[in-house]
Amino acid sequence: MKIDYSMDERIIMTLDAGGTNFVFTAIQASKQIIEQITYPAHGEDLTLSLETILKGFEQVQNSLPQKASAISFAFPGPADYPAGIIGDLGNLPAYRGGVALGPMLEEKFGIPVFINNDGDLFTLGEAAAGFLPFLNMKLTEAGSNKKCNNLFGMTIGTGFGGGIVRNGELYIGDNSSAGEVWLLRNYIYPESFAEESVSIRAVAREYRKAAAIGDDLLLSPKDIFEIAMGEKEGNKLAAIKAYEILGTSIGEAMANIITLLDAQVVIGGGIAGAADLFLPKVIETINSTIKTINGDELPRLDLRAYNLENKNDLDEFCKSTPSEINVPFSDKKVLFESEKRIGVGISKLGTAEAVALGAYTFGLNQLEKK
Repeated sequence: MKIDYSMDERIIMTLDAGGTNFVFTAIQASKQIIEQITYPAHGEDLTLSLETILKGFEQVQNSLPQKASAISFAFPGPADYPAGIIGDLGNLPAYRGGVALGPMLEEKFGIPVFINNDGDLFTLGEAAAGFLPFLNMKLTEAGSNKKCNNLFGMTIGTGFGGGIVRNGELYIGDNSSAGEVWLLRNYIYPESFAEESVSIRAVAREYRKAAAIGDDLLLSPKDIFEIAMGEKEGNKLAAIKAYEILGTSIGEAMANIITLLDAQVVIGGGIAGAADLFLPKVIETINSTIKTINGDELPRLDLRAYNLENKNDLDEFCKSTPSEINVPFSDKKVLFESEKRIGVGISKLGTAEAVALGAYTFGLNQLEKK
């Protein structure tokens, strides 16, 4: 799959659909070419919401120097994304019972329409123009022959989303449900799902719990981050603990994901700015141990995770350390890299830009497949 479209002159119209706002733009040659257009989502009124989507894309189309080649955008699930049909959404309640959004837009604008969720498109954007190119450049600069081709992306904010890119190809699964990490089992509260401990609300809850304060104190993760850093008045130890619990929860979920995918991991979303507080705990959790039924300890994974936001870890990850081993019954020797490595880091593009570039990349790739 081609993922570098930085010289391509075709234009893709995009939308980032949230529960509150719809944000429209257009991309050409991997760059946004018009100012973003934002309208309220009107998630309680289906007719008004759909009319808003049509109005937004009409306004984008009228701003373009040439006709767009396709529409490609992020929309919340559950959905049958290949068919362009939106299912029963929690944050846009009017979209219930199945809404044929893709076919509606194709009929209106006469161009192909492609829809995915934001976690998928975030990951594809980082694979095309962000995290993976950065990491492979660092490997090349270090003299390593290794190249990373697979990426798992996590978006952590109001919710906990994910996406998978394998050898440059977005993987969505047989039911458009791949990467739905929010439903992994919660490590801290095993009767619950992972998102309850990997989200904005989780940080606020754990801070209130550790600080023994009531639910009436409304603090954002940014407030709690500043308390932990000593920049704002509050319970510093409780703030640090809240982010450590977040890191442990992410790390355990990530360990399960890495076990299946063997992919590098990039984190985006509103919580990513506090990486200094939670990412070391993520790496510690992945590199911890697990026990046999008899109590013997063994590594949690057969790979070692590195914090790529830490320069020493990044240098160590990129370092090539092969050893020479003998070929049995021969006088020849071959090189063997014994340590398997996974890099974990933060978005290089910013979440919104990565989603938009992912939508652009996916749209052009699907056009080429057709």
